[in-house]
Amino acid sequence: MSTRLACVVFDADRPRFVADFWAELLGWSVTIDRPDEVDVAAPDPDGLDLALTFLPTARAKDSKNRIHLDLASRSLDHQRVQVDRALSLGARRVDIGQGTVPWVVLADPEGNEFCVLEPREQYVDTGAVAAIVVDTNDPVRLAEFWSAASGWPVAYGEERVAGLRSATGLGSWLEFVRTPDLKCGRNRLHLDLASFPADDPAEELARLRAAGATPFGQNAGIGGAPGLALADPETNEFCLLRPARDCSTV
Repeated sequence: MSTRLACVVFDADRPRFVADFWAELLGWSVTIDRPDEVDVAAPDPDGLDLALTFLPTARAKDSKNRIHLDLASRSLDHQRVQVDRALSLGARRVDIGQGTVPWVVLADPEGNEFCVLEPREQYVDTGAVAAIVVDTNDPVRLAEFWSAASGWPVAYGEERVAGLRSATGLGSWLEFVRTPDLKCGRNRLHLDLASFPADDPAEELARLRAAGATPFGQNAGIGGAPGLALADPETNEFCLLRPARDCSTV
């Protein structure tokens, strides 16, 4: 079988506060609210949207995130409405060197960058989140690793950008965009994987190691999350969760 993408995890100074921002912006709901974890998920239990998980951290954000979300829009008017709504909820405009582009770069109340895209045919059926975007020095190599890790096929792979999507053709894309920047320190956002209940976690760990994963830190989750901490071929941290923890139907 394969492990699967379970959720996108945010380190957060105020987990419930930033979770409320994303729930309101996306039209999703808070599904778990504990001192050590807040989860936000789409209202459709059969949908293929990845849940967002917010974990408490004492680490201050000190650089641009290497993982961010791109939000979809249906028209230019809808894009403007999305931007205005985000700003009214506490987002702010940020300049990360994007220059003149048709999308709008914002940051959530804790400084996590995200983009509100202009309408694009590729994202007409993704739902609120068009793509989870990962900065990388080698888009094709990292896409191949995450394809093996998630079970999502590589839909396109080029020198500048590569993309994966669930074989169902539904839900958000997972995209890898070439950047010259080198990773420095631990990511404030990361992806979590989960093995299927019928699979042997040890075998899945061995399969991930063969694909290029390496151990990260001690044999514990990242930021106190349950599971085994690993890193992908570009040292982006992720967790292999125990099968009982289910953030998403993907």
